[in-house]
Amino acid sequence: MRRALRLAGKGFTPPNPMVGCVIVRDGALIAEGYHPCAGQPHAEVFALRAAGERARGATVYVTLEPCCHWGRTPPCTEALIAAGVKRVVAATTDPDPRVRGQGLAQLRAAGIRTEVGLLEEPARRLNEAFLHFQETGRPFVTLKAAMTLDGKIATRTGDSKWITGEKARRYVHRLRAQSGAVLVGVGTVLADDPALTARLPGREVPRQPLRIIVDSHLRTPPNARAVQLVTTLGEKAPLLIAAAQGAPAERAALLRERGVEVVEFAATPEGRVDLNALMAYLGEKKVISLFVEGGGTVHAAMLEARLAHRVLFFVAPRLIGGTDAPTPIEGRGVTHVAEAVPVRAMQVRRFGEDIALEGYV
Repeated sequence: MRRALRLAGKGFTPPNPMVGCVIVRDGALIAEGYHPCAGQPHAEVFALRAAGERARGATVYVTLEPCCHWGRTPPCTEALIAAGVKRVVAATTDPDPRVRGQGLAQLRAAGIRTEVGLLEEPARRLNEAFLHFQETGRPFVTLKAAMTLDGKIATRTGDSKWITGEKARRYVHRLRAQSGAVLVGVGTVLADDPALTARLPGREVPRQPLRIIVDSHLRTPPNARAVQLVTTLGEKAPLLIAAAQGAPAERAALLRERGVEVVEFAATPEGRVDLNALMAYLGEKKVISLFVEGGGTVHAAMLEARLAHRVLFFVAPRLIGGTDAPTPIEGRGVTHVAEAVPVRAMQVRRFGEDIALEGYV
């Protein structure tokens, strides 16, 4: 099952869950597979194809309950039954209403022994975004920042390339590729002109996340890199600009002419996009996970709206200084330490000389 979990982590699957599968017979591993991306066969199908006739009488270890419904691919339960496997061990059940225990029930009805719960905690953590979306209908939100040892995300002039090293940046690109959407504020666009795409060295990313710019008054330049990629890549690199009601109509028209999806949302009393309305919209679009790489203003707004679920801060061994240099979370902040937002289940990882701090809000 640990091997199946590692395999699952190779996928770029939103809005689907990440799933890995290992087939064992007579104490020997005979085949394995994982779900690479939405629209492709599921992990069980890849593993069964690799096993062939050897799957008959074998035990299947899978990180999520096999599906029992038709989507873009046939039900995995039918493939397992047809292959003649003897036993299926699932790490956890699938909360999707179309499955939710029915997949295991179908297998048992066909005479296949089933077990559930082996390494359930890491399996649920692997698919925390998918599970959260199934329960709430809204994206699981991660706030990501790269900062120096003294807590700065850029210099006082706005220069931020590059605070962290190559290993950390490569990991971030993988997380982008595994996210349903990537979000920044217009301030980041104006300062850094990012592409917002996922780029992995030596391999093609099977799917790009939905790229989102929160731009209440539509200040995004029509020649911004993020906009230009819509022209060159089209549906492979979709871009959504979230504006507040009353944003300039002529700017919206100009961006739409370039293929950008411009959506106006209710405005807050300060005239900014209502982030709760944006989350509801993303839920309707089946965006299960949102990777927020905005500056301190966007991060603060997410926290103030109680929308963030996880924080991922990279700390580089550098010192920038400067009273006016930006920090990962700005906004008004709290007035007393007792009001600080707690972060639980902290984990620390190293990426070269950089340190990644990760926890749950």
